[in-house]
Amino acid sequence: MAYDVAAVRAHFPALREGAAHFDGPGGSQTPDVVGDAVRDALTSAISNRGSVTASERRAEEIVQTARRTMGEFLNAGSIVFGRSMTQLTYDISRTLSKNWRPGDEIIVTRIDHDANIRPWVQAAEAARATVRWAPFDRTTGELPIEAVTNLLSDRTRVVAITAASNLLGTRPDVAAIAAAAHEMAAFVYVDGVHYTPHLPVDIEAMDADFFVCSPYKFLGPHLGVLAAAPELLETLRPDKLLPSTNAVPERFELGTLPYELLAGTTAAVEFMRGLEGLEEHEFGLRDQLEAGLQELGVRIYSKASQRTPTVLFSVDGLEPAEVYRRLGAEGVNAPAGHFYAIECSRWLGLGDKGAVRAGIGPYTDESDVDRLLKAVAKIR
Repeated sequence: MAYDVAAVRAHFPALREGAAHFDGPGGSQTPDVVGDAVRDALTSAISNRGSVTASERRAEEIVQTARRTMGEFLNAGSIVFGRSMTQLTYDISRTLSKNWRPGDEIIVTRIDHDANIRPWVQAAEAARATVRWAPFDRTTGELPIEAVTNLLSDRTRVVAITAASNLLGTRPDVAAIAAAAHEMAAFVYVDGVHYTPHLPVDIEAMDADFFVCSPYKFLGPHLGVLAAAPELLETLRPDKLLPSTNAVPERFELGTLPYELLAGTTAAVEFMRGLEGLEEHEFGLRDQLEAGLQELGVRIYSKASQRTPTVLFSVDGLEPAEVYRRLGAEGVNAPAGHFYAIECSRWLGLGDKGAVRAGIGPYTDESDVDRLLKAVAKIR
């Protein structure tokens, strides 16, 4: 069955404003069913979780349904919810670093979002551990397996790596890197924020110890999700309040969970599951966009053999922010910057200004791509 993008777009009230949205990598638009789920949870009788009253049971059901749905979506054994991927990564880095000693080593990469770099760097500094940096190829945008595995040693404690670069779209071979890391008894912490909206996730096949993602990148509300094996989480002792439960995964969740956001997350995953043919649709539009930009002589940085439907580009003679502004004036939302992948932007030689990023999403259609290409042609 062909992907019916018109039927998909009908579920997104935000599109009625008329803009062509290529800003999904920073946060997708939201379908009506997700908004309905959030509203229904907020306006229903609901209390703190429990089993005595109907409102308590309703809260408990929302939480358990969200955990089960996200677990199935990621093929994960246990799900932890948090305010954001950044918050969850800080929490886990602080928890793991309690056992680090001077001389232990942490590996981060130049291609990652800073949320999968700075928490580890700062935790390493506090523990007097050593940070090792894996470079990527500036020309191809590839992160070779050896760039990471050559840094491994018997003192490596964590390898922090992205499943897909939020700036370039590059998809490293996480499974191969994880296999090598596990031979050294190191944990593998995978940033799946940019990967999850576009491709099926199987953290067991990926061999990730921890996998983090953000529902607001795949049509849901603002929230963070961490997936891991419950047996692994049982071995960790995060800081928490004295009366809060010590059960897994709740021991990692600080305060009362946002029930309405969990209801929205469940709705977002269910909506994503119904998008048959999404990968072919998104990657087909990416190919059209890249071909059109190449014809216009635009400089493209997204070149890895395996990458998401995300294109980083610049227009010679114009600052990225100016390109962004001019595109916006044409009703095309394609922002510019480093998007918190600041090490990646600097490694590419783009400095802190970055470049223009265009992301394809479930609601993107050919007319959106045409509008972007026409707008770029107009401002060159």
